[in-house]
Amino acid sequence: MTITKERKTKETSIKLSISKGLEASHIDTGVGFLNHMLDLFAFHGHYVIDLKVDGDTDVDDHHTTEDVGILLGQAIAELMEDKSSIQRYGTAYVPMDETLTRTVIDVSGRPYLHFEADFSSQTVGTFDVQLVKEFFYALTINARLTAHIDLIRGGNTHHEIESLFKSYAQALRQAASDSSISRLPSSKGVIEA
Repeated sequence: MTITKERKTKETSIKLSISKGLEASHIDTGVGFLNHMLDLFAFHGHYVIDLKVDGDTDVDDHHTTEDVGILLGQAIAELMEDKSSIQRYGTAYVPMDETLTRTVIDVSGRPYLHFEADFSSQTVGTFDVQLVKEFFYALTINARLTAHIDLIRGGNTHHEIESLFKSYAQALRQAASDSSISRLPSSKGVIEA
């Protein structure tokens, strides 16, 4: 299944398609560092992402980063629409050299993000690291997930952020993977829409 979505505002114009798979992704956000992180996210999450963004990066990278998170979250929610036999929970610890991140995800239908990361510097190249939380908030809320992201050990800021993206993708892949039991993974009998 491939989910295709578009988003147009006065600040961004985005075209996205996403499917599960191992093929190469094609990502062009106009923000080099974000391209790199999304490519890692796709690789480690086992997603194939085609993404083209025209954004107001002459202002800064905020609108592009947040709007990509919004649209990606909506698309992932659609991709996981059938929750009848998913694992539901996923946990991933990912080291990136000296850094270590833990992400825990519940495909709960109840959007919530806990984000704890004290980055070692304010920028990676020209990318403002404050936007990392904005991205994960937009993604998590729009995918209707509960996610806890903790940077346990830091060092190089590029490594810190890279470990966050890889950890989130791995935890999400695990949570969304097929269970060996065909039963909705909720004792209530429902996962909120």
